[in-house]
Order: sequence, then C-alpha cells, then structure tokens
Amino acid sequence: MSDRAQNRSTSGVRHLTVDADSSGQRIDNYLIRELKGVPRTRLYRAMRKGEIRVNKGRVKANYRLVAGDIVRIPPLHQPAPSEPPTIPRYWAEQLARRVIYEDGDLLVIDKPSGLAVHGGSGLGFGLIECLRQMRPQDRYLELVHRLDRDTSGLILIARRPAILREIHRQLREKQVDKRYLALVAGSWPKNCRVVDVPLQKNVLQSGERMVRVSREGKRAVTEFSIVERLPGATLIEARPITGRTHQIRVHAQQAGFPLLGDNKYSDERTAAFCQQIGLKRLFLHARSLSFSLPDVGRLELRAELETKLENILNKLRN
Repeated sequence: MSDRAQNRSTSGVRHLTVDADSSGQRIDNYLIRELKGVPRTRLYRAMRKGEIRVNKGRVKANYRLVAGDIVRIPPLHQPAPSEPPTIPRYWAEQLARRVIYEDGDLLVIDKPSGLAVHGGSGLGFGLIECLRQMRPQDRYLELVHRLDRDTSGLILIARRPAILREIHRQLREKQVDKRYLALVAGSWPKNCRVVDVPLQKNVLQSGERMVRVSREGKRAVTEFSIVERLPGATLIEARPITGRTHQIRVHAQQAGFPLLGDNKYSDERTAAFCQQIGLKRLFLHARSLSFSLPDVGRLELRAELETKLENILNKLRN
C-alpha cells in the first residue's frame, strides 16, 4: 500500500502516513520521491525551518522513517508534470532482451554501452526512464547503483524501497562483490595488483565531469588481476573496493595503462591502438555481481561480453 494523505487542510498542508515499504528510508530521500521537481535545497531549507515535520517534531535530513510516522508537508511549489520523452524503439528492444534476473524485489539488466543510466545533462532519457515507460505496472523502479554511459554490463534496479535500502547496506559494508573486464594497451605489470589513491571530482567549465587523483579527494581502492595477455594489449579484471565516480578508469590511467576506448582518460598511444584494432567504444564491462537477497540467499550473476568486444579480442588473438 502506498503512503496516503490522511487529511488536507485549506492551507494546502498534507500529512502523509509512512507505510511499511518506506520504513527505514531517510526523510530527505522520501521527500525527493514524494515531491518530484522541488529543488533539494528547498527541501533541506524546509526541514531546517521546521516547515517539514515528523510526528509534529523537527527532524534532520538523515532521520530514518518508521512505519506509522506522520510526515507534515507544507505546500511547496512543484512544476507541472511534463510529458515523458518518447523512448526510441531501439533501446526498448535492446533492454527487453537484456534482462538477466527478475523477481518481485529486483530487476537486473545487462546495460548496453551508449545508454546513460538516467536522463539529465542534455539527455532526454536514460535506462531508468526507459524501464519506467516499458513497465508502467511497476509502481517503484529505482537505480541501486550506477554505471558510466559508455560502460556495459550488470546494473541493479530495485522494485521495492526495502530492497534498495538492503543492497545499499551491503554496498556500504562491502558485502557486494563487483567485477569488471577491461582492456588496456601494452603489458599490464604482474605486480600491479592494487591501486589505492584518493580521487576527487572536478567539473570543467564545459560542464564535463572529470575525476583526478588528489590528496584532498576521497579514498579509492581497486584490485586488478590479469585475465589474458594479448599481442599489444592485456585483458584485466578490476574489482572496485570503493565506489567512486570513474574509479576503474582513473586508477588504470594512474597505473600507466588507460583503458582502451576511453576518450576522457586516454592518450594518443591508446587512441591510435584503438583505431588500429577497430575499437569504437570504451572496453569496460561489468561482468559479475554477487550479493544477498533476504528471501533468496546469495545471488551470483554474470553477463558475458557483447559480440563486438569479443570480436576485438579474437582479432588480437589471431
């Protein structure tokens, strides 16, 4: 059952009763979902000023809701809902074929390269908008984690708030095992097994988001291992211990071996090698995921490389 307004005063104030699905969710995330389009800064200001209350008391943004809580929501301006963008048939057909796992709690997709996980920054739609249009019967679909637009592979979408919170807990406590396949030019050193350098986000004037190594950044750790040595290249497995933006890509660059097909963190040598072997996309693929579901137990999921990437490997082997 969804949260319902228990009463509505003439001033437009609403009182919502928190249901079991939303129990345990942070109040700020709950409000972002309930008040789509209201800027986050306005929501945080309303909480600081006491306009938004829980059980008639003030709460901080990190307060976790309990089933039965009464949330007071003042009349905040919400933009009129706009028509959702029309999803191209190509992406709808791609995603329909790429469902790796599905149950009442979770959806797992083998995301194709070239599709962002969500709209924004000039993009009318992304993976989550596509799925919401393709599955109108699903009341709740939320990304559990993210992949870069050009990265392919496994991505989790929660179908219930409780599952979103549970997998986020496992991510925080390092109980989710994520493995990626990547291809680099040259011979990856056998003794380069861990890269542990802090990363900091940096947005350029053009609006493009870049990440750089910086002592002022957040700690980031990636484990690397060699899968296969090829003429002029190395296929490696990357296991991110932390989950920073562009982490694998920047750590590989830091090791001296930027990922092939990486237009952000590459160099002229790797770009020339990509042209030579006919690689036209980032060679980074989220191949496996392992985590637990309450009613299922430990799940180990896998998505094989798409044909275009396998063809690149075969070309190098031959």
